[in-house]
Formats: sequence, structure tokens, C-alpha cells
Amino acid sequence: MATGEITGEDRSGGDQDLAPGEAVTATGRLSIARRIRPEGPHLPFSTGQLSRLDEALTLASRSTGLEFAVYLGDLGEETRETAGELHANLGARAADGVLLAVSPQQRVVEIVTGEESKRRIQDRSCQLALMTMVASFKEGELIEGLLSALRMLADAAGNRR
Repeated sequence: MATGEITGEDRSGGDQDLAPGEAVTATGRLSIARRIRPEGPHLPFSTGQLSRLDEALTLASRSTGLEFAVYLGDLGEETRETAGELHANLGARAADGVLLAVSPQQRVVEIVTGEESKRRIQDRSCQLALMTMVASFKEGELIEGLLSALRMLADAAGNRR
């Protein structure tokens, strides 16, 4: 803690308007304290994009009765097995689940379906959705690829039964 006198006079000899965090010491030296905020983590989506993704997931799930989910991150060496484990994390909804697992760093995309969702969404529809995602990802459009694939898969599944 510093000691000194707080006065209204400027000890440096001139009239100064001091900004927050600035002080003139008893010796006339200007002392400045600034708050430095570290840069936060870089997230792949903006708040608006996350909102669009959430809306697409909700709409796809409500209209079809299936449980749609997206995973974005590293899938490890055994990508298909890891995606299957993530799909199993849907718990009781796994049979109705559709997981889009994307690992941008590995350049891998996996679509995993449960028993009921596989019956309603044919492999050909999954392949088309996957090709759509890959084409969008190549253009740097991660969110657009996910949204397009969700729409395609929801359309292929049809309405809630």
C-alpha cells in the first residue's frame, strides 16, 4: 500500500486530467495502473450461430420425434468407436438418437444413428448429409454445413409418428 497525500493540486506543475487508474505520486511521478484482461478461449461459433444451431436441433427433434445431437471436438484415433460411445451417452434416447460428430482438426465426420432412427433415416440419406457437410466445411462454413445436414436428416426421417 502506498502512502501519500491526496490533494486537488497537480504536483507535476501542470494542469492534468487524470484517467481512472492514474495518480501523481508525492515526487511528481505519474503512476498508471491498467487492467489487462487475458484473451478468452476462441470458440468455433458466435452466440448467434449457437442460437441458430440450437433452433435447428430443437426443430429437427420436435418435428421428427428423434433426438438430434451435435458433437464438435477431437474423436481420438478410433473415430467411429468414439462417436458410438458419444451416441450411447444419449441414454434412454439412444435408440431414437442421431449424432453428428465432427472433428475439424482430424478432418473427420461421423453420423451415428440408433435402432429407431436408422429405420427412419436410410444410409443413403446419411451419406448425402455427410457429403453436404464436407462440401460446406471445405468452404470454411462449419455452421452452414451442420445446419444443412440437420435439415436433410430431419426431412429424411419424416414427421413424428
